[in-house]
Amino acid sequence: MFARTCAAEWSRLWTVKATWWFLAAAAAVMVGIATLAGLEAAANPDPTPGGSAWRAAAVTGLPGQFALLALSLTAVTSDYATGGIIPTLQWTPRRAILFLARTTVAVVAATVLGVLLASAATLASFLAAHPLLTFDGGADVLRNVGFVFAVGSAFAVGLGFLLRNTAGTLVTVFLLMLVLPLMLPNFGYAWTTAIAHALPGSGAAFLLIGQVPGMTQTSSVVTMLAWAVGTLVLGGLRLARDDANR
Repeated sequence: MFARTCAAEWSRLWTVKATWWFLAAAAAVMVGIATLAGLEAAANPDPTPGGSAWRAAAVTGLPGQFALLALSLTAVTSDYATGGIIPTLQWTPRRAILFLARTTVAVVAATVLGVLLASAATLASFLAAHPLLTFDGGADVLRNVGFVFAVGSAFAVGLGFLLRNTAGTLVTVFLLMLVLPLMLPNFGYAWTTAIAHALPGSGAAFLLIGQVPGMTQTSSVVTMLAWAVGTLVLGGLRLARDDANR
């Protein structure tokens, strides 16, 4: 039943227009920014050769992730918005199976797309700035990009199951992944900085661009995993215990 449900979820994901719009937005952001950055580097009158083109994958992954996070969460919340969750559960009455299948498909799709787009951004930057850049350091960057997209999409999916509202989930993801991590440290208090470091967006920023003072690789990984696991557990419990149409 799990394999059948995964196949149905995969077909459902790719037969709605929103998926393709989110994919196009992510591609435009990541590949577009990488190309512009490469052209700017090539036009520099005093260029510095030897940099890694994989830097483009990490930098563009930070804004590009939001399109794929939106793709992941709408894979969950759209069923509640249209009322489709009722026939979905009639077709797959075992809610744990539906939860696992929908989570797996959304996370795998977002992660694979994120890694592919990061690679495309790297290639675009390399070609635009040729011959200034190299392909050194790709394994570490792709590992971090893959982790951020996988755990971030799991967080978005869990939040979607928990809130069951597209607008509310989008706003919450945007706040926790971008706005609060950037805003809170600017207040200058130790406790606001500590709160910012406990948010998933700070972990993602450190893993991708490394410009989050006070955070480490370990703390970033643990923070993101904690948020993803926490929202998935709460979202799964709500799906299992609450009426689907509430």
